[in-house]
Amino acid sequence: MSHSHPPFGVLLVNLGTPAAPTKDAVRAFLKQFLSDPRVVDLPAWQWQPILQGIILNIRPAKVAKLYQSIWWQEGSPLMVISQRQQLALANQLASRLGFAIPVALGMSYGQPSLADGLDELQRAGVDKVLVLPLYPQYSCSTVASVFDGVAAALKPRRNIPELRMVKDYHDRPGYIAALTESIRKHWQQHGKAEKLLFSFHGVPERYINEGDPYKQHCLTTAALVAQALALPEAEWQVCFQSRFGKEPWLTPYTDETLASLPSKGVKSVDIISPAFAADCLETLEEIAQGGKETFLHAGGEQYHFVPCLNDGEQHMAFLADLVISHAENWR
Repeated sequence: MSHSHPPFGVLLVNLGTPAAPTKDAVRAFLKQFLSDPRVVDLPAWQWQPILQGIILNIRPAKVAKLYQSIWWQEGSPLMVISQRQQLALANQLASRLGFAIPVALGMSYGQPSLADGLDELQRAGVDKVLVLPLYPQYSCSTVASVFDGVAAALKPRRNIPELRMVKDYHDRPGYIAALTESIRKHWQQHGKAEKLLFSFHGVPERYINEGDPYKQHCLTTAALVAQALALPEAEWQVCFQSRFGKEPWLTPYTDETLASLPSKGVKSVDIISPAFAADCLETLEEIAQGGKETFLHAGGEQYHFVPCLNDGEQHMAFLADLVISHAENWR
């Protein structure tokens, strides 16, 4: 089958990353990220003085040091992995469909931007775009922000492309199978711990009370993986990481959970962060490094972090299936 122009293109989206592990680069990234009303929904008159006057003067230097501890020779782990995912997805689609499907990368914050990705697809002759946010569990602070960003990027255009968007894939069999297999492989290499923790990125409890389905998505994902692994209820637990500010977030908190488990007799844990499609600061530093320190300091003995699915073959095969199913009738 031949096409004079691609039948559709894919905008592969993740959160983004600072351009460098420096104070200035981190400050620019945090300014954009924390100015998104989907992320912090306080009125601008109330939030911006706090952000500009306090947070952006204190946090960048601290966060830059954290990035330095996980930065790869090739660059930001999130960016390097995202580029590998972009290539792998394009290869998977070409192999399945028999013709090339343009896959562009766009980040909600930083570079390449969502507008950059959409422009790349336009140059490739694409007039139908599937937006694929790499957030398995829907949240207003992630997926809805992508929706806003895509709309804003297209606002200057006289002619916009036809759009479809993947809202979530938290319970898709292929995603659950990829997570399950990654844990099984980890157990084969490192042995099985007494407890498996599913650490999801947290959100304010208020978001859930106002209708965000994120918590239920997280609980469903974890339960399906635990079921596939035939884990008894006592051998797995859901917790939530990366809380920010004084407002109550989803509990139990990951750091408090790790600190309390040894006193309950749990001396070994495996921990995975299923909400992240690619390893990043929140997994490589907060969980792999910080979580281990917390657990061992509290009396734990063995701590193993299960990496994200990244550009693993089973993960990328699932994402190709997801694209093809959502692009039905576009070929």
